[in-house]
Amino acid sequence: MSPHILVIRLSAMGDVAMTVPVLKAFSLQYPEVKITVVSRPFFQPFFEDIENVTFFAIDLKERHKGFLGLIRLFSDLRKLHIDAVADLHNVLRSKVVRTLFALTGKKVAATDKGRKEKKALTKLANKTISPTQSMFDRHGKTFEKLGFPLNLDHPIFPKKALLSEEIIAITGNKDKNWIGIAPFAQYETKVYPIDLMQEVIDELAKNTSVKVFLFGGGNEEIKKLNQLKNNHENVMVVAGKIKFQQELDLIANLNLMLSMDSGNAHIAAMLGVKVITLWGATHPFAGFKPFHQPDDFCITSDREQYPFLPTSVYGNKKVEGYENAMRSILPETVVNKINSVL
Repeated sequence: MSPHILVIRLSAMGDVAMTVPVLKAFSLQYPEVKITVVSRPFFQPFFEDIENVTFFAIDLKERHKGFLGLIRLFSDLRKLHIDAVADLHNVLRSKVVRTLFALTGKKVAATDKGRKEKKALTKLANKTISPTQSMFDRHGKTFEKLGFPLNLDHPIFPKKALLSEEIIAITGNKDKNWIGIAPFAQYETKVYPIDLMQEVIDELAKNTSVKVFLFGGGNEEIKKLNQLKNNHENVMVVAGKIKFQQELDLIANLNLMLSMDSGNAHIAAMLGVKVITLWGATHPFAGFKPFHQPDDFCITSDREQYPFLPTSVYGNKKVEGYENAMRSILPETVVNKINSVL
């Protein structure tokens, strides 16, 4: 009988997206192994085109809420006849579930997040920095512990999604280079200043052979995106106009995505799109560089001006005097990089 592995990765859009290339590689290299991914229902579209992967939607609001909910989750998952557990989240919730499986004699493994190396990377001191292991390789090691070594060097990306008439009614037909821009991130320290982003968009919009799509979510972000659009005919705000699955289909058809260190970067990368990322308090050396993207696609803030960078792994720490670190990335640097990649 084929082995059946349970994969746990519950939340944070970018982190869930980062598991997709790993599971895609696993599916191709071990086609006889069945995988069930446990995550929030919102993320189900990420996994729909991966062979041998089924999705189990966790209900954190009711059935699987709290400690008793985790017991119920274990009970629900146990019915699937799981042979091994790969905990790619490694937080309290996932630890409870994997421990319950371990107590029933199942093989379990969890991703080592490399907290010690990342702490050294972000210490507030003048320092020489070097890359820590990427999260993709860390997840690969988790599967290796279960007896399934993975090679992530030759990825196969999904075919470009066919755009529905509903999307084409908004985007128009593709007769130009399509650039996506996702100018926001969860933390302020990772967001390129809006006035500089305006300069980037205004400059890109001068090129009539490109069309720019602005991504985001929520009323506040949509308001800012409409300001960034300015009066440019070839710049379009798609936030709030299309459903999540349609957004994924549109991203798959971009020639390039410009993003902060955020979920949109990882979504575009998992779909095989070229991604240029801008980094403020964080740094690609912490292991979150988008999948299979060249190092020079990551544009980082100036460490000569700001020698303590990176000051944070996730961007959730503010450091006095470093509020303007991203201003050291010039709009012309960003535009030149986009033009050279296109």
